[in-house]
This record gives sequence, C-alpha cells and structure tokens, in this order.
Amino acid sequence: MTFLLACLFLSNLDLSALNGTTGIKFVNTSMHGVSDRFVSEAFSTFGFAPYIPVVEQQQPDPEFPTVRFPNPEEKAERDGATYVLAQDPDSDRFSAAERGLNGQWTTFTGDQLGVIFGCRTFELYKSTGKPMDKLAMVASTVSSKMLEAVAKVEGFNFVECLTGFKFIGNTALDLVKQGYEVPFGYEEAIGYMFGSEIRDKDGVAATVLFAEIVTALYRKGKSVSSYLQDLYARPATVTSSAPNPPQLTIYSAVFDHTNPYAVATFNIPHDAHAPYQDGPQSQSPSYPREIAGLVVTSVIDLTTGYDSTNPPTYKPSLPLSSGHMIQFRAENATEGTKIVLTTRTSGTEPKIKYYLEGSGKDAQTVAALLPKVVEELGEVWLEARKHGLGYA
Repeated sequence: MTFLLACLFLSNLDLSALNGTTGIKFVNTSMHGVSDRFVSEAFSTFGFAPYIPVVEQQQPDPEFPTVRFPNPEEKAERDGATYVLAQDPDSDRFSAAERGLNGQWTTFTGDQLGVIFGCRTFELYKSTGKPMDKLAMVASTVSSKMLEAVAKVEGFNFVECLTGFKFIGNTALDLVKQGYEVPFGYEEAIGYMFGSEIRDKDGVAATVLFAEIVTALYRKGKSVSSYLQDLYARPATVTSSAPNPPQLTIYSAVFDHTNPYAVATFNIPHDAHAPYQDGPQSQSPSYPREIAGLVVTSVIDLTTGYDSTNPPTYKPSLPLSSGHMIQFRAENATEGTKIVLTTRTSGTEPKIKYYLEGSGKDAQTVAALLPKVVEELGEVWLEARKHGLGYA
C-alpha cells in the first residue's frame, strides 16, 4: 500500500471526499488470479465505492474454469456499470473497457491506455509547476509514438528502450540518476509502471489510477473515450505542424510462422526498391525505400546495429536486440500521413510480430492506408506465401 500512496501524485483532489460520490459503477475481474484482495483495498484507500466483482472469476484457480463465460461486459450491462476493469492472473497487467451511450463497448488497446495514462501524468505534473525539462517518461520501442510527439511539443523528455520491464525500469532508474523525475513508463502489452517506489509493471496501481482518471473526467462531463479522442485531435499528437487536427490509428498483429529462419531478411526486388542511401553504402544494408506509396524516411535495425538517423556513425542509441528487430518510419508528405512500422521475431514462439501505427490529418485516410501496409509487408517484403506464413 506504500506504493499506492506514493502514486497519489497523480491526483490533486481530495480522493476520499470525491471519488466515491460520482455514482460511476465499475465491474472488476481478477481472471482467477490474485488481484481481488489488493484491488479492493486500493479502491478503499482511494475513496472509491466498492466495485462489482465477477464472482465466478474472483478467486485464484489454476484451471481457469470460467474464462470463456461469464463475460464481464454482460455482467456490467446487467448491473448498470459503465466500465469493466481487468487484471491478468498475476496482477501485473491491466486492461479496461467502456460502455458508450449507445450501449456499444470499447476495449482500449495497450497503447491507448498508455497514451491516456501518460497524458494524464503530464497534465498533473504540469499543474504542480515543476520544471518541464525535469520530467521524463519511458516506453518500449514497439509502443505508440504519440507520447514522443507530445514530449517534443511540451518540452519533456521521452526515452525509448527495448521491450520488457527490465529495460523500462532500468531506463527509468538511469534517468533518475541524471536528475529526471520519471513518474510513468509502459509497454503496449498492457504493462504500466507508476511512481518511484517500484520500477515494474503493476496491474493494481493501473486499475485504481484508471478509476481515478474516470472520476476526474466525469466531473468535467467527459468519458475516457472522449478524452482519448480529444488527445487525438490535438496538434501535439503529431510532430508536423499540420493545419488540421490530426488523427491517429493503431493497428498491430503478428504473422504466425512455422519456419522463422526462412524469412530472416527482407525480400527487396531491385526493380522495385533501391538501397537505402542515408548512410555510406558500406554501412547501409539494402532496405526498402517505399511501402504502400509512402517514402521510407528512416530505418533503425537493432539486428545489425544500424540507424539511418544517426550520422556519421549510424549506430543506434538502443542496444542490439537478442532477436531480429527493424523499425521503419515512412510518410506521404503531400497527404500528411505517417507510419511507424516495427518488425521483430518473437523470443518464445515461431512468430514474426509487427507493430504498425499511423497518423495523419484524416482518420479515414489513415484507416485505409494501414491494411495496404500490412499487405505489402506480408506479400512483398516477407514473401508470406512463398514461406508459408499465416496471419494470427
């Protein structure tokens, strides 16, 4: 509980006086894990009314007998709850869903929750009057670049690291040694780190702080979904000075692959793509120069140790990945659309994962673009049919 109390920096409100008075109902599922006792105590500490548990999933059970049924959203509908909260069985990861006015459910992605937590942290840090150049946040390199864009506009430090909280936590500790305050870090796989007491992901802290965000927004007449849409519409959410409000769409999935060694390198037809030329040819491997009509603007290869954005050495700031990992940025300067595409091999399964994020002035344009990027990635770059790749 010391850790939760340390997280009170995220609120400038009298929690015990206000959090329990909104009338908002939460349903919580522990997924047959260990979180229920601790989330219940956290709700009490933060002044919330008790949540409605999914009783069938409330207690630990290694057989997970009710994962398929009951559905927490159905219980929320029966009990008039607006939000469903969930922790994974060992309670270090967190997810949430919101029921809209039309009755439809929105399940927030890991990146969307990361953006919500990060922007809320920034807003409350800013309200303290502390120097902005002493604030830092951390995210894995495969996570959304939205916080990076906000950081560039608002003047705080955003640092990327490899996937995993041993990297996120140690990066935060290194930044503290440099004089920064690091109140938040995350990875897109629904892992969130808060405060200075424990430099690791914590599903209990994420749960109660999400509930605090819900109640704070409710008092302003907003929901979490509307807050997220407001964030998407801010010019700060992209690095360009676009005259129209930008939209951002996140799209990620994996290729299921039975022979990972067959596609260790990209297929780059010479009549379609020329070598990437930002660095000396001796140091610049052959990378694609376009995808789905977008021009590739940068390449960071953590397999070989090449970063086109860092001349004259072209060495990446991140350490090399234990597997294959390459990140591409590409854009259509005329339309103002951009993507960040990261591909990496799984460390535990025969899969090649990709993480794709798009931003631009028009949500429909971005939404139409992303499937085209995925198609070209699979069929042209990775030669999915030739190598027996399937989509998972």
